Amino acid sequence: MKAKVNAVSPKSTNTQSTNQARPFAYQGRSLACSGVALEGLAQKFGTPLYVYSGDQILERRNLFAREFAGVDHTVCYAVKANSSLAILKLLAQSGTGFDIVSGGELERVLRVSNDAAKRVVFSGVGKQAAEMDLALKAGILMFNVESEAELELLAERAAKLKKKARIALRVNPDVFAETHPYISTGLREHKFGIDIRIARKVYRRAAKEQWLEPVGVSVHIGSQIRSTEPFGAALARVVDLVKQLRKDGLNIRYVDAGGGLGIEYGTGNFDPAAKVHEYANALKKAMGGLDVHLLLEPGRFFVAQAGTLLSRVLYTKVNGTKTFVITDAAMNDLIRPALYQAHHEIVPVKQSSSKKTIVADIVGPVCESGDFFARDRELPAVKSGDLVALLDAGAYGMSLASNYNTRSRVAEVLVRNGKAKRIRRRETVDEMLAQEVL
Repeated sequence: MKAKVNAVSPKSTNTQSTNQARPFAYQGRSLACSGVALEGLAQKFGTPLYVYSGDQILERRNLFAREFAGVDHTVCYAVKANSSLAILKLLAQSGTGFDIVSGGELERVLRVSNDAAKRVVFSGVGKQAAEMDLALKAGILMFNVESEAELELLAERAAKLKKKARIALRVNPDVFAETHPYISTGLREHKFGIDIRIARKVYRRAAKEQWLEPVGVSVHIGSQIRSTEPFGAALARVVDLVKQLRKDGLNIRYVDAGGGLGIEYGTGNFDPAAKVHEYANALKKAMGGLDVHLLLEPGRFFVAQAGTLLSRVLYTKVNGTKTFVITDAAMNDLIRPALYQAHHEIVPVKQSSSKKTIVADIVGPVCESGDFFARDRELPAVKSGDLVALLDAGAYGMSLASNYNTRSRVAEVLVRNGKAKRIRRRETVDEMLAQEVL
């Protein structure tokens, strides 16, 4: 008899959820990732443990491919969201490009596919000479230049290597996007980009450099943006600039619309296909039929809901009126709640027949009051030894992990076509200490 499958519904895990965006569902009373039981993965690989659905990552990639099918475009996955080599390889094999912000991220891309270099755009405000050299030698598609000083250094490095550097200026359109202030990037007071009002002057300067080739305009206004209107507003300003630059005689062939499309971290309804459709329509309208190659930089949208952090409950305790659930995962494994006050749904891996719930702070063992995953959260009653899943942890979870409190980085598992594969071993103490010298 086939087990009944119930989608995750955090408030009442015995009922069918209206949010079908996640690949995590109960088979019988046991939570599974794309059909693979999480309890078995925890037993085999230990906890804490990151588990990702490769199937969903490709599904999200295909949503973009379908909605932008009539537009000359390249999807450049934002590596910073989750830089796992296995995930990069999965995307590279689908023809995806990559948005990088460091030489280290470029090295990761080159490890999985030398051929992918020609689909790489290099963003970031602090590119160093050695990183520029690596990118020039690899033959990347384009540098997104973020300051006049960076432009000078890139011209110098390109001349030294006698490698033409294709560039776009990342312009700051001064468009407000309603998101957390730490991940908003489109206003004049932010450190990112070049003021769009002086962009023509900087492009004219770049065009005089023998080893620089201005080919595009780039924009990125922030991350976890739920409304599509700011994307359209920013791109409309970019389109106006492209038209001006072409009148100036520049052969602008690329427009990089950046990334930042948000997801639903809570229990509300979320239709990824509808959201990508809305996003694509906003960009197409802003483009107005402009003849350019469009670059798109989704990151979180591909991987966030494809991942979970599995953790085992160590203890429960009561201090005064507060109940605490202490897990073996901590802020060094998933820092988003401490850093951004981010919300992650937390559900038991094994459903209980009991309807009992508790209101508790879910915290880790790190020696910081900021080491928490949720505060005053209602959830099914759990006890020592139970497994819980922190949902929507595929983006900025492992990529922001650290060794704080000398805690080992956790293992990672990728699920594809009903099979689970470990893609990162759990770090050992010897590996942690290997770089230190007595």
